[in-house]
Amino acid sequence: MPQEPQSFATRLVREVTLRYLLYLPPDYDPEGEPQPLVLFLHGAGERGDDLEMVKKHGPPKLVEAGREFPFILVSPQCPEGEAWSPEALGALVDHLEAEHNIDPTRIYLTGLSMGGAGIWALAGHQPKRFAALAPICAPSVFMAASRLRDVPSWVFHGAKDPVVPLSQSEVMVERMERAGADTRLTVYPEAEHDSWTETYANDELYDWLLSHHRPNARA
Repeated sequence: MPQEPQSFATRLVREVTLRYLLYLPPDYDPEGEPQPLVLFLHGAGERGDDLEMVKKHGPPKLVEAGREFPFILVSPQCPEGEAWSPEALGALVDHLEAEHNIDPTRIYLTGLSMGGAGIWALAGHQPKRFAALAPICAPSVFMAASRLRDVPSWVFHGAKDPVVPLSQSEVMVERMERAGADTRLTVYPEAEHDSWTETYANDELYDWLLSHHRPNARA
């Protein structure tokens, strides 16, 4: 019998809950000057339903130790057994913009390991929304590379990383450079998988992020 063309259509809806830590800068005014937003994504080891785990690394750890930042910091927690969903994260940013006084031209993404891959995926999903990216020891997300030519990125990796090889970041940077992106790669010659402690302790990272704006930002 000949093959007959057919079609099928359905609508799939899935409820997603993301719990998160919210940090507001000391001078935050809901009616005043809109503030930059930094979205931080943790790695695989901090998944679950205990938000204290999110304070283990990165900017949330620094805030817990008393560090103040000149931006809103949001650190969601990925549910146990799952990976970061760009659709869910995009909806979270929508929610944050509706609830807080956020400058839509100054939304930044950073994350480590699995969180770095989440950063690549989210930025590739909404390439016109974010002002700058800082993925750390991140697995590559090849589909995102060509879509990020207009998004500045600063990529970090340890040369001796046994978990996510340095080549994962190198190939992402190479592909984005070929697409014409403004990207840079910092390699720590002696670092293994933990290339985030040194990175997040460096004030230059935050200055670099905050120096970027995304005019007419939108998804």
